[in-house]
Formats: sequence, C-alpha cells, structure tokens
Amino acid sequence: MNTTELKEDWEVQKGKLKQKFAKLTDNDLLFLDGKKDEMLGRIEKKLGKTKAELKRIIESL
Repeated sequence: MNTTELKEDWEVQKGKLKQKFAKLTDNDLLFLDGKKDEMLGRIEKKLGKTKAELKRIIESL
C-alpha cells in the first residue's frame, strides 16, 4: 500500500473504517501529506492492531 494508492481512495476507505470501527475519530484518520506513517500509527494504537493487520484490513475494504 503506497501513499498514492492510499490517498486516492482515502475518503472512501476512511468512511468504511469509521463504520467498521466506531471508536475511530476524524482526527485519528486525518491524512496529511508526508504523515502517512504517523496516521497509521495512531490507528494501530487505537485499534490494538499490528501494521500487517491494519494493512490487511485497509486492503479488504
């Protein structure tokens, strides 16, 4: 999952993540240029998932 792939569909993926995991907030899912790893780290911590688990979740949306 590269930044371009994530950025292109992020609004759609963000909505699906919020539906699947109600505890995620807009701030958790805020995607700023150059801050992809920071955002993914926030999501991993909030959900208690590893990077690999989170990658599978996002790819399955």
